[in-house]
Amino acid sequence: MPTGPDLCPRPRGMVRGAALTLVFAGVLATAAATGALPRQEPATEKRAQQAAPARDTVDPADLSRAAAEAMADGKSGQQAAEEFVSRSGDRWGAVYGKAEYEEFEQALDGSYTGVGLSARRSGADRILISRVQAGGPAAKAGLRAGDRLVTVDGRPLAGLSVSEVVALLRGDGAAEEAGSTIALGVERGRSAWTQPLTRARLTTEDVTVRRLDDGTLLIKVTAFTKGAGERVRDAVRSAPAGAGVLLDLRGNAGGLVAEATVAASAFLDGGLVATYDVDGEQRALYAQSGGDTARPVVALVDGGTMSAAELLTGALQDRGRAVTVGSRTFGKGSVQMPSTLPDGSVAELTVGHYRTPAGRGVDGQGITPDLVVSDSTGERAEERARTVLSGLGGGS
Repeated sequence: MPTGPDLCPRPRGMVRGAALTLVFAGVLATAAATGALPRQEPATEKRAQQAAPARDTVDPADLSRAAAEAMADGKSGQQAAEEFVSRSGDRWGAVYGKAEYEEFEQALDGSYTGVGLSARRSGADRILISRVQAGGPAAKAGLRAGDRLVTVDGRPLAGLSVSEVVALLRGDGAAEEAGSTIALGVERGRSAWTQPLTRARLTTEDVTVRRLDDGTLLIKVTAFTKGAGERVRDAVRSAPAGAGVLLDLRGNAGGLVAEATVAASAFLDGGLVATYDVDGEQRALYAQSGGDTARPVVALVDGGTMSAAELLTGALQDRGRAVTVGSRTFGKGSVQMPSTLPDGSVAELTVGHYRTPAGRGVDGQGITPDLVVSDSTGERAEERARTVLSGLGGGS
């Protein structure tokens, strides 16, 4: 799945029966610069808001009424709803068009429409490609990480925010569909050219697994989309006996809590993963039995570890199943539920919060790792994590 520290789509959360979704309302790294999802904005803009607790003040009936009244006056129901939510104080609440929400749901299913690249900001006015998805349109065209994006369909990117760049990459209406075209102005060293690309339906790459030189199993999870939890569990089950696991949750902005719970089941033999409330009703999430409780595990986290990824981190930490290394996580522990408005748009409103097995609240607080490592590049944190894992008997 395309990801990037600065260029990320706005996520949304939902509760659909058992498929509880807790997603950070600023960064779900599903389609980054691919144009798959709307209303993107950088994580850094939301980071400053995390200390203030969310105020859950929106009544869905009142919101629906406001949208209906606006429509009766010939105005936009979606716009009226957006203004209503903005005034409410629900900092995770948001309103999305029907097509936007459908695209988001498809992304949670593990696919998206785009060109298969991620991007980041470098300096004041440079947008660089940070990652190219294998097999995607960008990769087939020969684009590489480090290439500079200069224009999108002829429009200069200098001076634009990353969210505006992503909006251009995404396009509007038919431009979002697979088969639509986009022209990127690209620079590489002293070379400059215009690269036409055709958007395609791509599968995400949310879980990657590889063996390190010392035998450690590195499992990187970038988002908890459909099937991600089972892929983590399969990787742990197939690992050689005695091999330690380095679970990398850095930059994971969340996703489906049901999938995070399955991932927890890879390391736990049943028991509590988290508790949460929905409109005052207390509920709980439990791991499945049969997980590997003996294999050494170290979890890597940072300020980009959010929502469902924090839920997993808290479960492993509280239950003594993993040593956590890195920096404090983001602190998004609220639950959103969708509500369909009269014009077909969807509002996602905060209805509750979740807690770790030990009863710790996450929203606005985050999770402090067992070993805090101040590291702007992430390399030092990974090195320390591998050292800790070796000390636990999980590496050579």
